[in-house]
Amino acid sequence: MTDTAILLDGLHFGEGPRWHEGRLWFSDFYAHAVKSMDELGEVRIELTLDDQPSGIGWLPDGRLLVVAMKERAVKRLDPAGLVLHADISHLTAHLCNDMVVDAGGSAWVGNFGFDLDGELRERGADVISNHPTANLVRIDADGTVCLAAADMHFPNGSVITADGRTLIVAETLASSLTAFTINADKSLSDRRVWATVDNVAPDGICLNEEGHIWVANALAPEVILIAEGGEVIRQIQTSQPCYACMLGGADGKTLFAVTAASSDGVLAAEKKTGKIEAVRVDRSRAGWP
Repeated sequence: MTDTAILLDGLHFGEGPRWHEGRLWFSDFYAHAVKSMDELGEVRIELTLDDQPSGIGWLPDGRLLVVAMKERAVKRLDPAGLVLHADISHLTAHLCNDMVVDAGGSAWVGNFGFDLDGELRERGADVISNHPTANLVRIDADGTVCLAAADMHFPNGSVITADGRTLIVAETLASSLTAFTINADKSLSDRRVWATVDNVAPDGICLNEEGHIWVANALAPEVILIAEGGEVIRQIQTSQPCYACMLGGADGKTLFAVTAASSDGVLAAEKKTGKIEAVRVDRSRAGWP
């Protein structure tokens, strides 16, 4: 039994869901497209690119930013077309991934740090305890790039609290949500464990108005609501493993869950098992994204 309704299927692998201007926007990796849908599941293609798109966000003037995973860059959709916003290949060792963009247009971008699929096939679960770490990269609104934090264990989904002062990053291979204080100059300090989530591979995350975080569990068909410190407040069963989530809808109380049969790149590219599922919850979205 699942707790969700399926709004959309036939995706390769969805990622980076964001509620924006009355629609749920998301990337579909192996369709090489950014798409959006309304609450009834009507889909339109917003952008195609010759790469795998992942995290998305918007600058204060409304221009779309999208992570180009293979190029290890962030692209910007200008009126004349898609252009390079920032090259971050010198600070990233493998595919770039999810991203959160704050109110001022600064973006924090994670990356794999190594060939996850290849290592999983070769070494299996040993990857969890023995893997290279990765950098978290910040890109300011003008395209300036800097190292935000090093030694991250697969930095993935991220949120920024409503006051703009705290960044929380899902470290997928550490089963942890890690918090940083965002200083006035956008540097990060006071690195700390916000919550440990045992037996969970936290992937995409989103924040609600009580300061709790919905966490997509890449290891299981579920999305879970976590309080600071690690208390599990609620579990929602999805139809297949969940890789990202987002609160949205007219009142911010629809939880969208992005699921797929597998995150393995070969399998996801060959088969369209990706879905977007939804369930109503009792607390609205907050902060960024």
